[in-house]
Amino acid sequence: MNQAETQFLRLVNIMDELREKCPWDKKQTIDTLRQLTIEETYELADAITEHDWKSIKEELGDLLLHIVFYAKIGKENNQFSLDEVISGVCEKLISRHPHIYGDVKVENDEEVKQNWEKLKLKEGKKSVLSGVPLSLPSVVKAMRLQEKAKQVGFEWENAGQVWEKVKEEENELLDAIKNDDQQNIEEEFGDLLFSLVNYSRFLKIDAENALEKTNKKFISRFMAMEEAAAKKGLDLHNMSLIELDELWNQIKSQKS
Repeated sequence: MNQAETQFLRLVNIMDELREKCPWDKKQTIDTLRQLTIEETYELADAITEHDWKSIKEELGDLLLHIVFYAKIGKENNQFSLDEVISGVCEKLISRHPHIYGDVKVENDEEVKQNWEKLKLKEGKKSVLSGVPLSLPSVVKAMRLQEKAKQVGFEWENAGQVWEKVKEEENELLDAIKNDDQQNIEEEFGDLLFSLVNYSRFLKIDAENALEKTNKKFISRFMAMEEAAAKKGLDLHNMSLIELDELWNQIKSQKS
């Protein structure tokens, strides 16, 4: 038994003990754990965005604990065991990689993904879009939907075509604004965002991660503005837009 196997069994034993003896752990259900699992997932996402390897390691451990926890509850409810969870994903990986464990030939990673989607349909999926969680953040969902549609050939040929689509959606949004049609404005704005996400894929950029980095940059610069204003005895609430813009540009030049 290698070190990883030893530590995994140690985690399973600790979970068993906590479930038996700890008042908090004994009380948890799949419903009470759900929100905590979402939080842990976002904490891992934050660590990945920052390339914070120490935090990535820690958050992976937290998620692994949640997996073991759910499996423990599943066994208590006679639904499934941890062994079945692990066996299930092993069998899935083998069946969906016939180019490794079978005689299927592939040329590149795109053919691997195409085969993956075909196999999922054979397994009973009703649509190539099946499997995209309804609760995914909208930008992430847009990327996943586009990636899945790509597997059946529903894809632009090049980035230039996508950019033309972006400009087309922009013009449609501007027309909706001119007509002061709020419902159409919202629809066209969504279409423009969807097209921009599509363009990001052709640029090989993770749109969600790119936006999150911009969010973090904005937070950093805005808080620096507040600090700079306070040092001068000023309050952002009482400053004009021209003054705020000037202060923003000062911070921006210092941060760049």
